Amino acid sequence: MEGNANLYAFLASGFPQDRSAVAIETPEQTYSWNDIETMSGRLASLLQALSLPPGARVAVQVEKSPTALMLYLATLRAGLVYLPLNTAYRSAEVEYFLTDAEPAMVVCDSKNLEWMEGIAKKAGTPHVYTLDQDGNGSLAVAAASQGDDFQTVQSKPDDLAAILYTSGTTGRSKGAMLSHRNLSSNAQVLKTFWGWRSDDVLLHMLPIFHVHGLFVASHGALLAGAKMIWLPRLNVDQALHYLPQSTVMMGVPTYYVRLLADDRFTRDVCSNMRLFISGSAPLLTETFQAFQTRTGMTILERYGMSETVMLTSNPYDASLGERIGGTVGLPLPGVSVRVVDEQENSLPAGEIGNVQVQGPNVFSGYWRMPEKTREEFTADGWFRTGDVGQFGGANAPDSYLTIVGRSKDLIISGGYNVYPKEIELVIDALPGVDESAVIGVPHPDFGEAVVAVVVPKPGQTLDADRILASLKDSLANFKVPKRVHFADALVRNTMGKVQKNALREQYKDL
Repeated sequence: MEGNANLYAFLASGFPQDRSAVAIETPEQTYSWNDIETMSGRLASLLQALSLPPGARVAVQVEKSPTALMLYLATLRAGLVYLPLNTAYRSAEVEYFLTDAEPAMVVCDSKNLEWMEGIAKKAGTPHVYTLDQDGNGSLAVAAASQGDDFQTVQSKPDDLAAILYTSGTTGRSKGAMLSHRNLSSNAQVLKTFWGWRSDDVLLHMLPIFHVHGLFVASHGALLAGAKMIWLPRLNVDQALHYLPQSTVMMGVPTYYVRLLADDRFTRDVCSNMRLFISGSAPLLTETFQAFQTRTGMTILERYGMSETVMLTSNPYDASLGERIGGTVGLPLPGVSVRVVDEQENSLPAGEIGNVQVQGPNVFSGYWRMPEKTREEFTADGWFRTGDVGQFGGANAPDSYLTIVGRSKDLIISGGYNVYPKEIELVIDALPGVDESAVIGVPHPDFGEAVVAVVVPKPGQTLDADRILASLKDSLANFKVPKRVHFADALVRNTMGKVQKNALREQYKDL
């Protein structure tokens, strides 16, 4: 990349010539490409006026709004580091992040100002502003007096653009450091691989404190010069209203389940759509197939992480192959993926092992955790994702990656490795089962015992013994759960991932 490597400058290179065209539409108002330039410019001028040091962190915990997106872009333009925080985090969690990251500025919702100010003061953060979902707050007031003609700061490719804290399910959260190069290289690859066009319209219903909504979705539309329909979250009525005007939608699996549950979601509603993308959590085969039947379209599944943005994807272009449910597709151009055994020898297709990756999208390390960073990279520079997978597998070509689970979710029972995903797929295919989660719980003889938590379909009554008898017909004995428990729902985080650590805690004494 020549010239300014600033991510904003890169994204703006894709803005359309007609800057008066609509860039963002909400149910209440529209914003032009000029508005993006001027609003982000005003906010960047404010950041500059505060004389924050280069590389200072701007921590943001606000509800989704176009102004919140402008603040992200302004942070990039000012050469500072954006630190988005999940809106579900409470004061004790936020205190950890602010103490660890030491941001120079915090932006929060007005309703959280009282406790946020106390935490910010303790963390040595000098500037605290508010921004509410309607775009009002002390940040808007302070920015109103600033000029909007801002010269985007010159950045080097490896300068830090963002820090994303991982969810911390196995110990304290780690701040993944992402550079301008990490994010721009991935946006460029996805623009080509997913066939982004300037006449696309993205239905954006994802949160923007996470890779999926902030980087994958927003960057894709901005770089393509494509309009976004910007909704605060999934609302099925709103989605059905806007889908006929859209061409691309990204969602977590829950979004597709909820759309399919509504009889108004039909082939006609999707007639203008060219691409549905699912990520952040595994998509059930049943949902994948039901979606095909209902709409005549095939959801594209892909795989990424906070530390790497997107790594693999099922093809958009049919000449590269078909989209296969249950797989995450091919390594993206420029990304290398390998599956290795415990000694880190590469495994052939069909064998399950640890997934490792390399590429310009892979982060440099964890914020202020040099030892943890060293642990997560191999001597030859590959990042250990913590995911377990295989190339090939059922119905997939050898070039397609299938994720089997997280290495921390691996169950070792009586010395045998048990991969929960394999068992979940069999359980999920049984009549009357909505979904399942398989976990390991402490056991005096086996070390860990395999336990299944099963959610029945609405109105269905399931029998644990019958499920176990059915599993014994199709799985090796050491993989068959020792117990089956029934639940109304599985515990999930905001991105739809099943929280297996919470399930292990709940069932540990059984």
